Amino acid sequence: MAKTIKSAVAEALEDLKKEDFEKFCHQLLDRRQQPRVKRNKVEDKSRLQVTDALVSTFTEEGALTVVLEILKQIGCSDEAKELEEATGGKSSKPAPTDTSSESAGGAGGSKAAGGKHFVDKHKVQLIKRVSNIAPILDELQDNEVINQEQYDKIRALSTSQDRMRELYSGPLKASSACKDIFYQILLANEKFLVEDLSKK
Repeated sequence: MAKTIKSAVAEALEDLKKEDFEKFCHQLLDRRQQPRVKRNKVEDKSRLQVTDALVSTFTEEGALTVVLEILKQIGCSDEAKELEEATGGKSSKPAPTDTSSESAGGAGGSKAAGGKHFVDKHKVQLIKRVSNIAPILDELQDNEVINQEQYDKIRALSTSQDRMRELYSGPLKASSACKDIFYQILLANEKFLVEDLSKK
């Protein structure tokens, strides 16, 4: 396909009228499914910045699914059709949850070979080796993977290992989307650890 999904999504948003783009952003922020885009990544941002936020949150293929869904919701069916055609109709996926993508950086995507999620495959090593868990918990709460009660409960535990075990026993069991968000946060906070484990 001639265009990357990201460039096609960016072009589709650029082509929207101002009021349609505002409706698009409103629907995006109103979306209840996980993962969700943070408000500060969308409000008063350019169309290219919103595209970046979509791809970093959902991965490229996931972003395409979400954008097509919202365009249809706000009555921009022609724009949705054009986007589908520009991306070769790669919008058949039902949900933007468990896709490995370029946005996962050099660590090889959130899914390991054989289809097992990185977070599951390297559970023992992650429990042992993730030390600075406070900023990870902050971001998990910000992304609504954990609520205030879970956040306080995990923070109250005495060791990093206990906090990681508690994450695995609850929030990370919820869905692949939660694991994807956790993986992206790990990539930002423990990049060298993720890269080291990805080689194994």
